[in-house]
Amino acid sequence: MAPPPPLVDDVTAEILLRLPPDEPEHLFRAALVCKPWLRVICDPGFRRSYRDYHGAPPLLGFLHRLMVFQGDPPARFPSTTSIPEFPHPGSGGRRTRPLDCRHGRVLIHMLPGFLVWDPVTGDRHHLPPEPEEIDWLIYSAAVLCAADGCDHLDCRGGPFRVVFAATHEDKDIILASVYSSETGEWSLPVCLDNTCEIYARHTREARADGPLGRFYTPYLQPRRGALVGDAVYFTVRRGNAIVKYDLGKDRLSMIDPPQRYVHGIAVTAMENCTSLGFTCIQGSTLYAWARKVDAEETAEWVQYRVIELEKTVPVTNPEDELSVVGFAEGVGVIFVSSGAGLFMIKLNSGQVKKVDEPGEYFSVLPYMSFYLPNHATLLLLVRTN
Repeated sequence: MAPPPPLVDDVTAEILLRLPPDEPEHLFRAALVCKPWLRVICDPGFRRSYRDYHGAPPLLGFLHRLMVFQGDPPARFPSTTSIPEFPHPGSGGRRTRPLDCRHGRVLIHMLPGFLVWDPVTGDRHHLPPEPEEIDWLIYSAAVLCAADGCDHLDCRGGPFRVVFAATHEDKDIILASVYSSETGEWSLPVCLDNTCEIYARHTREARADGPLGRFYTPYLQPRRGALVGDAVYFTVRRGNAIVKYDLGKDRLSMIDPPQRYVHGIAVTAMENCTSLGFTCIQGSTLYAWARKVDAEETAEWVQYRVIELEKTVPVTNPEDELSVVGFAEGVGVIFVSSGAGLFMIKLNSGQVKKVDEPGEYFSVLPYMSFYLPNHATLLLLVRTN
């Protein structure tokens, strides 16, 4: 009996397009089946079609930050798929601090200086330290694609920016500066102080709150920021106040949150990254809000989703506290920590998956990117196995 005729490339491509991106192993295995499949998968046209077909990049792994008194986490880059963990830049013993993962890039504080790294391609860019004017006490930062018109499905190799925001060491102000890969320089820092009405009210209320209030410092939390439109959002510890840095206007301002007196919160990007979100857990219930802005730029917080976690997220004892520790844009995933481990929850379905063992988690930095085979990675795979 004669063998069946081989599939033509167009039909093969249509079949391979449907392999799920959140398990890159499937495409790697398919590429090793035969030379025609390898040719199809490594073709740039297939790679573009694959990204267009699946939309938002999948979650491949994560890093995380701790609170200052907890020190720095172990130098690990856990995978959320069947692929091996990516090598961590600090695994050689150098002190490093992960700050953000976004648009296919990872931002690492190299103490001093910064590293912007693409784990898939290995591409690395070393940045100078932040401006001397920012004598920081505590800080956060965000890396983002700076290519005009980019859909962020594949930002590989293009220009980028880094937003660095910090509480000043000696003054009751918050500062921010932006690094551009196109100029190779940091911008002049801008300041959030009492000229902002909401910030002035925030500090007045803090200083009127008991005998220690006069020592109040606007402590910017070392938590991953949210990118919505042309602005990056961070949080201040007291009252979960939200600090907004507007990239277009080069300006800092402050926003009141929907819930002030809850712990373990995350600012997020909601509704296809068009609205600022806020998530927290009270008791065993997860609440998510979205900030709606009308045509007259009047804003209000609207409850977006409520998910009961009591029967879905395991706990080791009844006194375990659940805490929101991160959010993955585009794929609608919330990270929740409990005494039983680290879990990711899909907001649209409520599906829960354990992604790491119990430990200290404060701010999860999800790494999302397409990981498609090419001739170089396949050759390395063959040589190492």
